[in-house]
Amino acid sequence: MHSGSLQALWVGAGGTVMLHPQLSVHFLKLFFLNIAQFLNIVRTLPGPAKKMTSMSLLYEFTKMALVPYDGQVLSGLKRFHNSSTTYTFSNHTIRIKQDWKELGVAAVVWDAAVVLCMYLEAGGVNLQGRSVIELGAGTGLVGIVAALLGGDVTVTDRDMAMEFLKSNVYDNLPKELEHRMSVKPLNWGVGLENYSPFDVILGADIIYLEETFQDLLKTLIHLSSEHTVILLSCRLRYQRDHNFLDMMRKHFTVDQVHYDKNLDVYIFKAWKRLREEF
Repeated sequence: MHSGSLQALWVGAGGTVMLHPQLSVHFLKLFFLNIAQFLNIVRTLPGPAKKMTSMSLLYEFTKMALVPYDGQVLSGLKRFHNSSTTYTFSNHTIRIKQDWKELGVAAVVWDAAVVLCMYLEAGGVNLQGRSVIELGAGTGLVGIVAALLGGDVTVTDRDMAMEFLKSNVYDNLPKELEHRMSVKPLNWGVGLENYSPFDVILGADIIYLEETFQDLLKTLIHLSSEHTVILLSCRLRYQRDHNFLDMMRKHFTVDQVHYDKNLDVYIFKAWKRLREEF
């Protein structure tokens, strides 16, 4: 992050907003999932609250989904406002609906998802007949591709994203493959007793919010056996992202298996120690 920048983009649910750093961190966290409400309240603030430019909040707010203001970044985010985007994987055309305005980061296709799909299609892991779970599935693109490649797939996300996720999955999955797919709610760290270990765990751009790290790690541990392979696709934006990988290394062997230099996306493969390769 550029320490000299007094303005920042907040990539929240519903849009990308120029933030004045003096707004309280607690206030921003409270409205992180509903930027429309956030903007309505900001409009009612007195002038001084909107204009102050203390760096204190800018520093604290790096714990959230924050990137420095940059014209190129802003331009790149415009694609998230498209109502749909189309891909071709495993000889199938996949049309993914996006809904940035209502669901924000959960309802757009991030580069990490595309890179993970390419890695799977290239045979990075054999999915044929394997039980697969995707965490934080968002639009469902990765899970759809995993099913096309022969996996028995469970795609998961928070309750609020279920209808959107189901719509994308079942609009794109061929009827003859629907038996390979299920869509279920999963809040990390909660209700894990309802899930047994899977052969493969997939996650695209799910390492970004530090407050979720303990629950995410707990979920990965619960869903893993000694034979489970975890594939995490991500950008390493901040030190906290590296910190999460270090947290994983206390329980898993973690290797970098791919790097897309054009999109700056890494793929890490992880497995519990003392497992057999498959």
